[in-house]
Amino acid sequence: MKALIVTTDGFEDSELTYPYYRLQEAGIDVEIATPDGESVTGKIGEEMDADLAISEAGEDEYDLLVVPGGHAPEDLRLEAEESITLVEEFDESGKPIASVCHGAQLLISADVLEGREATGFWSIQVDMENAGATFVDEECVVDDNLITARYPADLPAWLAGLFEQIDEIEEQPVAAD
Repeated sequence: MKALIVTTDGFEDSELTYPYYRLQEAGIDVEIATPDGESVTGKIGEEMDADLAISEAGEDEYDLLVVPGGHAPEDLRLEAEESITLVEEFDESGKPIASVCHGAQLLISADVLEGREATGFWSIQVDMENAGATFVDEECVVDDNLITARYPADLPAWLAGLFEQIDEIEEQPVAAD
């Protein structure tokens, strides 16, 4: 199993590092994609190396997508259109998209919230509702392949929701050629 995290400078440190290390602990290969393929720095100074540029990442190479919050999602949707395309492709494929806090801004720009339940940071509730979502004020909201959370304190519940989705993927029978 392979996960992709998309981010840029200004990410919420714990919202990237927590899933990054927990997914690795679970035996999942995790790669970080940034707009230019260079390392990025979080809001409080965590520096993370990138594995590739977002433009080099393809949905078909990964089993799930993680979108941390902070200032990064706003910058991604304005400066890296490839990140929007990735979200669209993951959603069309039905693969899990795990978004926390302001990560929902990327979901809004990818137009994947219409008719879905989701959560995010309180300050973007109206934006999410305007994008067609039913905003649910809970620590983890799962709607089909979308797994969303409000803020760092929700990370344990959010990751538990993501692991449930991963378990469902792993239980699916492999199609014969």
